[in-house]
Amino acid sequence: MTQKHQQQIRRSQDLLPERKTESQRKKTRMAGDLYALDFDGVLCDSCGESSLSAVKAAKIRWPSLFDGVDSSLEEWIVDQMHILRPVVETGYENLLLVRLLLELQMPSIRKSSVADGLTIEAILNNWSQLKPIIMKEWNEDRDALIDLFGRVRDNWMQTDLSGWIGANRFYPGTGDALRFASSQVYIVTTKQSRFADALLRELAGVTIPSEKIYGLGTGPKVEVLKKLQAMPEHEGLTLHFVEDRLATLKNVIKEPALDRWNLYLGRWGYNTEKEREEAQSFSRIHMLDLPDFCKKLK
Repeated sequence: MTQKHQQQIRRSQDLLPERKTESQRKKTRMAGDLYALDFDGVLCDSCGESSLSAVKAAKIRWPSLFDGVDSSLEEWIVDQMHILRPVVETGYENLLLVRLLLELQMPSIRKSSVADGLTIEAILNNWSQLKPIIMKEWNEDRDALIDLFGRVRDNWMQTDLSGWIGANRFYPGTGDALRFASSQVYIVTTKQSRFADALLRELAGVTIPSEKIYGLGTGPKVEVLKKLQAMPEHEGLTLHFVEDRLATLKNVIKEPALDRWNLYLGRWGYNTEKEREEAQSFSRIHMLDLPDFCKKLK
């Protein structure tokens, strides 16, 4: 055997361990699960904080409307906000709801054409149609409201962190489930990332790397899911998306590119009985109870 042939054989043999190692790496990548989790309504009940922050922000945005508003009316508004929470997709909508509720109770300040005779149930059922009408009639800007809502929350955090934290709560078992999760976990939320991160650390005692928190401004949730499934390190993982908003899950179903995702509607979150009943008509949507969700993560 010539020296040249011996060198070729040695080079071929040198390559074999690398092939085996790559095969092992591929098998490792194929094992396991990835969970993309909504934040508000799945992990955290932030309705108390968001309602109070919305009232604070509304007083800044429309101060004259609150002339003569007493504490009992403010309490009524906050109570109704808990009922209306299922319609909120992005935080700034809370400000719109506060003002609309104020118009229901105070006809003298009405500027919208929809407030007369409007009921809480009608808001629940028709918010997607009502929102653009009042935005136009009140001459409001979405980005400006988002910025204001964020600044009010930042100020509350800076001046009274324990009070801000205390106005939120994690659903029972979710903190431990995140802490001991054996799966890849990503947060996919319309909440601003800094607030989700603060609550995870301060309230749940969990640190999730910033690159695994997709918050407001990172794009629609359907696009985030596409991005996650396309990452090479997620090749072969079983994909799960847990939400509390039926409308969001329906948007995912409309995207053929997202057919790999297992979809779950959390019964404990911000959804109505009507929505839970409708969800069961979709074969891809699995109804999920809180204890089962916590077990799945672990």
